[in-house]
Amino acid sequence: MQRVGLIQMTSGPDVEQNLAYIARQAQVLAGQGAEWVVTPENAVVLGNREDYHSHAEAFGQGPMQAELSRIARDNQLWLLVGSMPIARAEGVTTTSILFNPQGAAVAHYDKLHMFDVDVADGHQRYRESETFTPGNQVVVVPTPFGQLGLSICYDVRFPNLYAELRRLGAQILLVPAAFTAVTGRAHWEVLLRARAIETQCWVIAVGQGGHHPCGRETWGHSMIINPWGEVVASLGQSPANLVADIELDQLDRLRRTMPIIEHTRFDNQFKEIKS
Repeated sequence: MQRVGLIQMTSGPDVEQNLAYIARQAQVLAGQGAEWVVTPENAVVLGNREDYHSHAEAFGQGPMQAELSRIARDNQLWLLVGSMPIARAEGVTTTSILFNPQGAAVAHYDKLHMFDVDVADGHQRYRESETFTPGNQVVVVPTPFGQLGLSICYDVRFPNLYAELRRLGAQILLVPAAFTAVTGRAHWEVLLRARAIETQCWVIAVGQGGHHPCGRETWGHSMIINPWGEVVASLGQSPANLVADIELDQLDRLRRTMPIIEHTRFDNQFKEIKS
């Protein structure tokens, strides 16, 4: 059994304020026995294109990553930063980074699917591809508490990605997000429960929640879902934290008694990511 902590946030463009909130909550969660902690998408900076690009750091360098490393090290936690802007040779990616308790960045994942949609809210037009460059790798990370399948927010609408994460050995699916209030109210929970049921994985979904300085409203409702598709812990829309225990034995039993991967008659291999 492993204890995970979730940090639900209402991030803005003030990096120091966001990092301070993560630091405080990580300390609280470590005190409650959490061995690993997950933050939402855009945890370190949430704003407009200029905000992301002006703060983007090269992977493994810069003050934002140094502070996140310190938080993991000082609290002896594994820390999954849901996403932050990373400068690449071409453009900027929105990237999850996993720090170990020694503060080393041991894995990262660049968001694959860009949220280029129109939503009936105050913001209305979302075009992530105008800010970020999409990734091109599917990532599963071995850790002491299980095999983590990494994804970010809009990825959750693409079940083929999660089928491939399961094929690569994922036991726990991570979905840090900044779901809009409109799409979250309609689809957040049902999508997450579907991903858990069809992959027979635990799902850890950590959201931004509330009204942000940039004018966005996000849904929050971070939750943990077991491989049977049951919500075992959840939050509302305001900033908060929670802890819950993950039991991989439950996953193993379910996969033995209902071996859906062995029963499938389709090739689910994710053969190629379109550029």
